Parts: sequence; C-alpha cells; structure tokens
Amino acid sequence: MPTRTKASAAPSVQPVTVAGKTSPAPGKPATAPGKPQGGYEVGRPSGRCFVSGVDISPGDKIMAALRETPIGFERLDISPGAWASFDRAGILAFWQTTVPLPSAKKKLFVDDDVLCSLFERLADTSEPTKLNFRFVLGLILMRKRLLVYETTRVENGREIWSLRFRGKQDLLDLLNPKLDEQQVAEVSAQMSEILNEEV
Repeated sequence: MPTRTKASAAPSVQPVTVAGKTSPAPGKPATAPGKPQGGYEVGRPSGRCFVSGVDISPGDKIMAALRETPIGFERLDISPGAWASFDRAGILAFWQTTVPLPSAKKKLFVDDDVLCSLFERLADTSEPTKLNFRFVLGLILMRKRLLVYETTRVENGREIWSLRFRGKQDLLDLLNPKLDEQQVAEVSAQMSEILNEEV
C-alpha cells in the first residue's frame, strides 16, 4: 500500500516564467532555447499558414494548434479560412489569437482554459520528457492559482502531488520528476517556443 504523507504546507513552487528566461544552475552551461539536452525539439512558427501556405502577418487573427511529432511538440499556425479543412487528429490543444506587432511586448497568448486542458490531456503520459513538460505546466498553473495543492504521497519511491482545479473537488495526480534548476529552464524554453506570441 502506498505511503501517504499529509504535507504541512504546499511544496515550494519554483519560479517559472514561460515568456522569460530562467537562470541555469551555477556551474552548468545554459542550453539554447529549442534545443534542450535530452528533451523535445520544438518547431518554431514559420510565419505561414500550415494549411494554405499563405503568409501570416502581424495583426492577423489565426488559430494555433499544438501536436506531438516524433521529434517533439510542434505549434502550427492556421489562417481562419483554412481552419475548417485542417485535420485535427492528434492535436493536443488549439486556441485563437492575433499575431502581435513587432513592437508589442512578448507575452503568453494562450488562455487559461487551454493551459488547463493541456494539463489534463497529458495526465496519462509515461514518457519522461512529457512528464517533465506536464510538471512545469503544473507549476505555472499553481502560480496562476488555477491548481490547488492538497497533499503528497509516495508510490514506489516516486513523489506524487495531489492537486485540484480551483472550485473543483476531483483530485489530479502530478508526478514530481525532481527536476533541477537547469532542467526547469530547459522545459521552460520549450514551452516558450510553443506558447508565446512569436511568428
């Protein structure tokens, strides 16, 4: 039977900034965004509609979709006119946004519902890279006060946090993969490539 431990306080949530950079651990080299060591490669937006090939310009409204490929997570930008014909099989999440002007401040362009949906869609994953991705996403949702920490248990030597969405009672498991500061920075860089307004 798994050992259940009621934590006296919520675990320390590491400062994760998707849009910005997280400093690597002292004495460890920084990893270039989009090329994490042992992690997922992330396709950068091409500036063209994935379906029609038409150029996407600042100020244009688009649909953005996230899918998994053999080499990693990929964000696809699709013009509204081509969205109806886009094959959504294998899509983890999608959202509507407007391509920012070059002078606009870089920011998250994914709404909270999309982030929460993505967190739930990855609930059954067992691959280390996706577990790391989901863990950092969980930290972000906790910082945004969308996820509430309840307790911690240990199963087969693995630490699992029990969380729930604010206003709901159903508990969700989140495996703590014990990432160090550099690993958090690497996953954050991957998420930045996917979730920020950048074409």
